[in-house]
Amino acid sequence: MPIWATERPPVDYGRVGRDLRAATITGVLLGGAIVASLIFFKFGFILIMAALLVLATIELGHNFARRNIKVASVPVAIGTGAAVIVPYLAQYIPSLDGVDDLGRNAVLLGILALTTIAALAWRMRGGSQGFLSDASASLFLIAYVPLLGSFASLLLAGDRGTARVVTYILVVVGSDLGGYVAGVLFGRHPMAPVISPKKSWEGFAGSVVFATAAAILMSIFGLKVGWWVGVILGPLLVLVATVGDLVESLIKRDLGIKDMSSFLPGHGGVMDRLDSMLLAAPMAWLIMYLLVPGG
Repeated sequence: MPIWATERPPVDYGRVGRDLRAATITGVLLGGAIVASLIFFKFGFILIMAALLVLATIELGHNFARRNIKVASVPVAIGTGAAVIVPYLAQYIPSLDGVDDLGRNAVLLGILALTTIAALAWRMRGGSQGFLSDASASLFLIAYVPLLGSFASLLLAGDRGTARVVTYILVVVGSDLGGYVAGVLFGRHPMAPVISPKKSWEGFAGSVVFATAAAILMSIFGLKVGWWVGVILGPLLVLVATVGDLVESLIKRDLGIKDMSSFLPGHGGVMDRLDSMLLAAPMAWLIMYLLVPGG
C-alpha cells in the first residue's frame, strides 16, 4: 500500500482526536530537524520546506485521483521545489547581485508562471475530455502549495531571516497548540460544525492567546522591535491559519477522506500539518516586510 494511502481501520482516541505519543515523537523529530537547519545550515531549511511541499502536492494529486481528477503531478512537483529553492538562491546569482526583494519575487513569479504553462501543456496529452476540471485542479494546486508555501523561503532571505522564520513557525505552532488545549478543555461552542465539528470558539480564543504571547515575545527578543508588532502579528496569523485549517477540512470532506495520508504518524498527511502554515506564510511575510527593518 503506498504511503499516501488513507485507508486505515478507524481508531477512537477520544476527545484528543489523535495518537498523542506518535504525534509528539513526529513533531519533535520534524521540529528538531527544522531548528537544527536554521541554526547550522540555512539552506537545509529550504530543502526541508521544498521536500514537504513537494510531498504535499503528490499527496493532494493522489487524493484528487480518487475523484477522477488528474493533476499534472510531475510539472507541479518540479515547479514546487523550484519555487522554494530558486528564489532563496537568487541572492547568489551574479545578475541579481545587489537586487532587493523585488528581484527574488520576480524570480518566484517567473517560476510559477512557467509551472502553470507546463501544467497546462502536460494535460493537453489527455485530449478535451475532462480538460477543464483537470487543468483547474492543477492551477488550484499551484496556487495552494508552491505559491503560498514559497513565502517561507522569502522570509528567510535578508536581515534577521532566521528570526523571521522562527517567529512565523512559533506563532503558528502556538495557534495550533492553544486551539488544541483550549478546545479539549473548554470547547463548547462549535465554530464551523458543518466543516470541522471539533473546532470551537473557545479553541479559537486559546489560539489567539498562545499565538499573541509567542508573537510578542519573539517581537521583543527575536525581531528586536516593539511589542506592538506581536499584537498585530499574532491575531492576524491566527485568523489566516484558522482559515487554512478550515479550507483543508473542506477539501477532505469533498474528497470523502479523514486524513490526506498516513505519512506522518500521529498527524496524518503532510498537508494535515501544513494547512495552517501555508496560508499564514504570506501574511507573516507581509507583516514582517512592512514592520520589521531589513525585510
